[in-house]
Amino acid sequence: MNSVSLLRDQLKQSHEFLEMIMNDVTPEQAHWTPPGIANPLGATYAHLVIGEDGFVNGMLKGSVPLMAGTWAGKVGLNEAPPSTPGESWHQWGLRVRVDLGPLRQYAQAVYAATDQFLASLADSDLTRPIDLSGFGLGNQTLAWCLSNGVLGHVSGHFGEIACLKGLQGAKGYPF
Repeated sequence: MNSVSLLRDQLKQSHEFLEMIMNDVTPEQAHWTPPGIANPLGATYAHLVIGEDGFVNGMLKGSVPLMAGTWAGKVGLNEAPPSTPGESWHQWGLRVRVDLGPLRQYAQAVYAATDQFLASLADSDLTRPIDLSGFGLGNQTLAWCLSNGVLGHVSGHFGEIACLKGLQGAKGYPF
């Protein structure tokens, strides 16, 4: 197995875990505001999917993110996420209303687009430098971006979503 195949397998499994966790989420659970400064579950899921779309399709692939192209106006959100520095993701997370059906369909399209991008890569592509200095992360490789910026992002947030379900008395992890 080569490095690209391993990344594809890991990301596929992380997406599957995420969707298993999301499978029985109700609109009430999605919009419940947790104590402290954590975002509601639905906003966290939207952030995760939109982030992957923008990062992979927009930044790494250099194309139009699905949310701004074929999925414009169809992702199940009543308002777009913050797009300029200084806008608060937390304040957006408290305001946004998510329609889980369309949002989960959009997520499937994002996952497919990510996998298609990964399938187009050779292992030698993973050494390509990516300038993330605008995010305070300096120069990284494509491998780092995919491992940390995509795979790590999914894994971290599916744990957060499972916890937010558990705080509401629901089963977070399905196993």
